[in-house]
Amino acid sequence: MSPRPFKKVLIANRGEIALRVIRACHELGIQTVAVYSKADENSLHVKLADEAVCIGPAPSSQSYLSIPKIVTAADITGADAIHPGYGFLSENAEFARTCEECGIRFIGPTSENIQAMGDKTRARAIAKKAGVPLLPGTVEAVPDLESAIEEANTIGYPVILKAAAGGGGRGIYVVRSEDELSANYERMVQEAKSAFGNGAMYVEKFLEQPRHVEIQVMCDNHGNRVHLGERDCTVQRRHQKLIEESPSPVVDPDLRKKMGDCALKLCKSVHYRNAGTVEFLLDTDGSFYFMEMNTRIQVEHPVTEMVTGIDLIKEQIHVAAGSQISFKQSDVKIKTHAIECRVNAEDSKTFAPSPGKINGLHLPGGFGVRVDSFVYDQYFVQPHYNSMIGKLIVHAPSRQEAITKMRQALDEFVIGGIRTNIDFHKEVFDHPRFQSAEYDTHFLEEIR
Repeated sequence: MSPRPFKKVLIANRGEIALRVIRACHELGIQTVAVYSKADENSLHVKLADEAVCIGPAPSSQSYLSIPKIVTAADITGADAIHPGYGFLSENAEFARTCEECGIRFIGPTSENIQAMGDKTRARAIAKKAGVPLLPGTVEAVPDLESAIEEANTIGYPVILKAAAGGGGRGIYVVRSEDELSANYERMVQEAKSAFGNGAMYVEKFLEQPRHVEIQVMCDNHGNRVHLGERDCTVQRRHQKLIEESPSPVVDPDLRKKMGDCALKLCKSVHYRNAGTVEFLLDTDGSFYFMEMNTRIQVEHPVTEMVTGIDLIKEQIHVAAGSQISFKQSDVKIKTHAIECRVNAEDSKTFAPSPGKINGLHLPGGFGVRVDSFVYDQYFVQPHYNSMIGKLIVHAPSRQEAITKMRQALDEFVIGGIRTNIDFHKEVFDHPRFQSAEYDTHFLEEIR
């Protein structure tokens, strides 16, 4: 691999992921460009990048979601590549296509990859054709309420209605009867239109006690495709992941291979390139079903890095520059355990956002403890963006040791001046069901 695949990379993002990419670039000898809104003028990614360009006011629609402003920033600074991070424009096919047309390398999948997997109904059709297991449901979006009722009656209640263009845990509705479907269908469609600009919905069977398990993949332009094992993302609130771990406590080597093989089969079918995550629902009997593919780096990628020893961001950069993947499937060995907590600026009881100035900060440390964060003492947490202000990751020889290490690290983690969900995480890690791994995606609803 070339030690310096690009001369200058612009990071089209903010917060901890912008810092993560900046640090990886600097280790590779690559100059970096930060973009920022006026609200983020004092953010750490602005301070640590080699150059920084203000791209607009606080609202994301006028800054971090503005393709013309970001591409212009890359042009005027001479950046030859853009890393989109996660969220914002990371899964926007138009953004990737614009970069391609402007001669700027997009550090991620192709625009065709993003378009193919971004629409959930299209992704389901692709998965079905590739022989990847699917839950019973519609491959195409349902055109109206009558069709939705017909499909739901065929599948059997409960069913789940999903926005075809949804993502990030939004646009998902559980329906347990025909009356409930009739009463709420139009509202679901309108909410999907408002959130995603597309009201198309599809119907699939709802599993009562599933786990959410995803497979990390990496693919290059030379036909190499490798998976890096699974992450268990079952601890969720309203379909938003809060705690992730690798390996999953309920996945054995045989199941890992089956899920990994299916993920790579899907990647091969669309000629996928760069990092991605194939998400599955895992039933109590060991059956698993394709949910969706995230065509970007994930928030929870550090747990995979910790158990494999592979730097996924550097790998993304090298693959985008045309290099082959630096490791083979046989090199991926998972013998330890890692857990990540998303630390949010929100009330532990109500989950209401808690922006404001941080007054006092102590980060946990020690062997096997990693903190990915962009905040510092006296930093003002903005109300304009996602409430996540950091990620606490621990790494240990076993799951029980990782839980013990995480519990201690949470005790050491002090953020003054604002409310955080640190106490919530302590509650989860103290719970016997979490410690014994006997829970599903409804765990938080049941203990709160």
